[in-house]
Amino acid sequence: MEAFFISTGLVALAEIGDKTQLLALVLAARFRKPLPIVFGILIATLLNHAAAGAAGAWLSHAVGEQTMRWLLGTSFIAMACWMIIPDKYEERQNCDARFGVLLTTLIAFFLLEIGDKTQIATVALAAKYDSLIYVVVGTTLGMMIANVPAVFLGDVAAKQLNVRLIQRIAAGIFAVLGVLVLAG
Repeated sequence: MEAFFISTGLVALAEIGDKTQLLALVLAARFRKPLPIVFGILIATLLNHAAAGAAGAWLSHAVGEQTMRWLLGTSFIAMACWMIIPDKYEERQNCDARFGVLLTTLIAFFLLEIGDKTQIATVALAAKYDSLIYVVVGTTLGMMIANVPAVFLGDVAAKQLNVRLIQRIAAGIFAVLGVLVLAG
């Protein structure tokens, strides 16, 4: 259960102000159909994080324990540094309304999440914890916690949140985890 709670909390915090959250705001404003957007986010995140979690689980078994400890510790510290840099969303026209709201959301979220902080965090968390299901469900829930309000509340939520403070808290958590992993 520790893997679930840590995965949920870290990803929910890491997602605040992330480009996928900005995408959720854009899609909500563009389509004004929240339920298909939410389901698209859920499906895309499950697919993406299941693949990332599987990669992390494979990695944890492919390298030695000492190497894994250094990989995880440095990756968590790198994530902490990355959290400080704000994301910018560049609207891409790869997906448009011809696919429908659900499929447009699914494709856009899946593609935008590739190589994103939360995907890399999922790899690292799955490598750290020997519980792929809890990590994938936790990271997916964290994504939903951050993105569903963006879909339903839109601009109101974006203006009320202190995104920089939340990003710094998430960076601090990643840094502490990195140091703890390196310390053994």
